[in-house]
Amino acid sequence: MSADKTRERRKWLNQWRGMPRIFRFLFFRVRLAELYRAAERYRILFWAGVVGILGGLSSVLFRKMLGFLSFGLTGSTGGMVEIFSGLCPWQRLVTPALGGIVAGLILYFGGKLTSSRKNTTDYMEAVVLGEGSLSFRSSMTKIFSSMFSIATGASIGREGPMVQLAALLASLVGRTRRWSIARRRLILACGAAAGIASAYNAPIAGALFVAEIVLGSIAMETLGPLLFSTVLATQTVHFLIGDSPLYVIPPFHLNSGVELFDYLALGVLSGLIAPWFLRILRGSEKLFGQTRLPVYLRTGLGGLLVGVIALYYPQVCGNGYSVVTGILQEQWLWASLAAVVGFKLVATCASFGSGAVGGVFTPTLFMGASLGYLFGHIHQAIGFGPMPSPGAFALTGMGMFLAATTHAPLMAILMIFEMTLDYQLILPLMLGCVVAYFTAHGIESRSIYSGSLERKGAGYFARRLSELRAGELMKPDPARVRENACFGEIARHFITHTFRYLYIVDEHDTYLGAVCLEDVKEYLGTASLAHLVIARDLLGPGPPVITASASLDEALEKFTRHSGERLPVVADGPTPRLLGSLAKTDLLLTLAGQLPTGHRQPAAETQRDQGRGSDF
Repeated sequence: MSADKTRERRKWLNQWRGMPRIFRFLFFRVRLAELYRAAERYRILFWAGVVGILGGLSSVLFRKMLGFLSFGLTGSTGGMVEIFSGLCPWQRLVTPALGGIVAGLILYFGGKLTSSRKNTTDYMEAVVLGEGSLSFRSSMTKIFSSMFSIATGASIGREGPMVQLAALLASLVGRTRRWSIARRRLILACGAAAGIASAYNAPIAGALFVAEIVLGSIAMETLGPLLFSTVLATQTVHFLIGDSPLYVIPPFHLNSGVELFDYLALGVLSGLIAPWFLRILRGSEKLFGQTRLPVYLRTGLGGLLVGVIALYYPQVCGNGYSVVTGILQEQWLWASLAAVVGFKLVATCASFGSGAVGGVFTPTLFMGASLGYLFGHIHQAIGFGPMPSPGAFALTGMGMFLAATTHAPLMAILMIFEMTLDYQLILPLMLGCVVAYFTAHGIESRSIYSGSLERKGAGYFARRLSELRAGELMKPDPARVRENACFGEIARHFITHTFRYLYIVDEHDTYLGAVCLEDVKEYLGTASLAHLVIARDLLGPGPPVITASASLDEALEKFTRHSGERLPVVADGPTPRLLGSLAKTDLLLTLAGQLPTGHRQPAAETQRDQGRGSDF
């Protein structure tokens, strides 16, 4: 065996000595290209894993800091409902109001210190419209503001700032590595997915949330790094604080196929109510915006409203986690829960509309669980034979309401499954989530996250994008050779340039195809044969061709089917004359720069968004 290897090595060395110098350079060029492409796949996974671990650590750190701050402000530990239930009436009233004022002051003075809008604080905007970077100072301002709001009983979730913090750390990684915009966007998306997975113990749903809602694609090129990041983030949280499900539920059983009709009805009901829930939230934003008050007075007013309600119903404070747990354990009377739901909606509107920084994801789960629980009690009162328990309706109602508000049914299904780890609920959950989504989408085309990008200029972005053409972005006169060019000329082009494809044309510059760098590899060891080869012998279909009048949407679609960095641009008409090449980097830079420097939000919207992040 060793003798065979020795003979092969000697044969290779003899071939190497017999190669012309230009062939030796080309040989190294091919090998480096192969190694670089292989390493790139693992490099992005490595950094996605780093971002995932950072996201998990930041999630645990934020929870600890929130606990210390809550204890310092209220003198109690535990869940927010438990804390407020043990406070004196005047403390229930004053604590949310003072917390809202402090949170607003942080936003007010932080906004003056971070007036630059070069980088956004909204990770959705940064991934879809921006350059994949978040403003560090503005993001930290919102994170600290959210801590005071949440620690003093605001009716919002802690998942929003947790995602913001994880995304910020990912943004810092992307900026320190000096990556391209496309790479920074992807690593930022990995950070956001890691934050979601850490908050809900849901790695698959966290990756799908970002892929389905933010990126709008579940291609493996993006979903793979997202999943890698969320798995490591979730495992980091498990290692530090345990791996128990977020919600512990009684055993769930689907007794018969007839019960699916009950879940179908709940899905329709969720789809009918969810759009009105979104409209009420948006209406509360407009209502607070019309007050023209400074942000610290708006958030203080929102906190005061929460405090007034908490005098009688402390269950409205916080994100509603403890109440949802009680609902799933069937510990609530329907009449008591109906009153809490109504006041919880008012408290959530007061917190969200006033500009308090936090998430509405968990309050959305609260509304879905309550709707399902009340539906189950009404169903029992009607009494049509054997039926699921109210707790089962509450559990599936969470997913249905989530699907209806986010317009992401697949994410909602997996989110509920991962939070409960109960496979028995998958069938009714799948049925109800799909029905809820289609019902809600028929009433309201915008999801709970649509407004975030619309306020940032996505409408302008889409209009401007539709006007641009590939010919406006192409680089003219790309490297090309005639179809009868010799192998040596092809080799010199590949050594001189860093591209993977060399375009082939005829004497009239009509595009015929391309030669791939890997296709010349087999001729490098046989110099005598290589001198007989011409471009026509190596001709292949090459990358997808795009016409000069094609839109950038078409260019993006073609790049999704091609792993190269450039597309040949040809003239319109029956003769595909080669005009230039369109680089993927130029396309992405153009997409990132569609909002010109002079484009700003209207003043009213800027004021309204001062305390709003991505509204996760």
